Amino acid sequence: MTEAPAAALPDHEVRAPTLHSATFERGPMAESGLLDYVVRSDALVWGRRGDGKVGFGAVARCDARGTDRFATARAWWADVSRRATAAPGQEPTAPGAGVVAFATFAFDATSAAASTLIVPRLVVGRSADSSWLTIISDDPSEELTLEQAEEELALALDEVDDEAELHRGGTLAAGHVSEDAFTACVAAGVAAIDAGELTKLVLARDAVAELDGPVAVAQVLRELALRYSDCWTYSVDGLIGATPEMLVRVDGATAQARVLAGTLDRSTAPADDPHYPHRVLAGDEKQRHEHQLAIDSLTAELGPLVSEMIAPAEPFVLQLPNVWHLASDVQAHLTPYDDGRTPSALDLAEVLHPTAAVCGTPTEAAAGLIRRLEGMDRGRYAGPVGWVDAEGNGEFGIALRGGVIESTSCIRLYAGCGIVAASDPAAELAESWAKMRPMREALNL
Repeated sequence: MTEAPAAALPDHEVRAPTLHSATFERGPMAESGLLDYVVRSDALVWGRRGDGKVGFGAVARCDARGTDRFATARAWWADVSRRATAAPGQEPTAPGAGVVAFATFAFDATSAAASTLIVPRLVVGRSADSSWLTIISDDPSEELTLEQAEEELALALDEVDDEAELHRGGTLAAGHVSEDAFTACVAAGVAAIDAGELTKLVLARDAVAELDGPVAVAQVLRELALRYSDCWTYSVDGLIGATPEMLVRVDGATAQARVLAGTLDRSTAPADDPHYPHRVLAGDEKQRHEHQLAIDSLTAELGPLVSEMIAPAEPFVLQLPNVWHLASDVQAHLTPYDDGRTPSALDLAEVLHPTAAVCGTPTEAAAGLIRRLEGMDRGRYAGPVGWVDAEGNGEFGIALRGGVIESTSCIRLYAGCGIVAASDPAAELAESWAKMRPMREALNL
């Protein structure tokens, strides 16, 4: 067995509150699922194909920065989970019910961006044919009833922001990393790989969208969810997007991950060649090499925490509206720690981040080169984003295909590309534009 990671809460951190919850089962949702609840710009959102959760309000929050950001978050959440109680007869019966936190983490320990856990007042959840409504209070004496929860939910849905119509346009300008700077950065990365400093490097760039009206967050999220139904749509504290990559999902003693590495832009594909993505991706040595590095990174990090792992011998081609990816779904059985506790989604998010798919191989060398070459603070881009419940169940994707809202009408977009010895700077720049396409379309740019 493996010793559980230390989770001592730093003395300077505010102690976790005592939270009380009640979860009520609800009937089947409409075909649109959770999208009917994505109507507010300040909602917390995690969903895919109509399943997931939408949160309203906040009863507790933890912010952390630096090298201890995961440890601080884990300690705070462990304290919250130990203290949490449920109303008699209204205990959670499914992963994600009861006390739950939406979370987002900065990519790098040197980032100025805060890593954040937010516990909402209300959570609407859906999984297949079941749905539920949870109400959470920081007052253990508060009586939590279904009538109260439904009334507060109705009020939250009535208080919709004035975004009845999506803005008509705006401008997209270079951010901290211009196109020329990015291609030069890629060339320097290839040179470092050729020199034997590392095997793979993931480099990113940003672009700033100045809109002619407020960012219509709810509409953007609905557009992403409908167009990119195979992705996980997310919105946590101003970070929004739709990621195709699942860092880790934990359900009891089972962990799953979806690994992506290898990309092909659909806009340049021939219309009369249905085998094109399989031939160009699965048949390309550079793409398969990049994908295998990502698989090897995942299995190496999970190794000490699992007793069994199932990884496919061959990747599949994931088809998205903007690109094709080489993808592999990996499943593992978690080994309990010495104290009998099973590793949580939060534990595994810390262990697995950053993956080779967003950083490189070896990790330390790649992370150091990113800091020297990239010329920007990634913030929460490419960091874990998702949710965790009091039992340790949860889902964390990698914050890709998205952006960070910086003001009422300004959002910063990000995209990154995996660089190996055979990478061409111009091709990587074109790939970065393809990866920004989902957000540009959703923003009407």
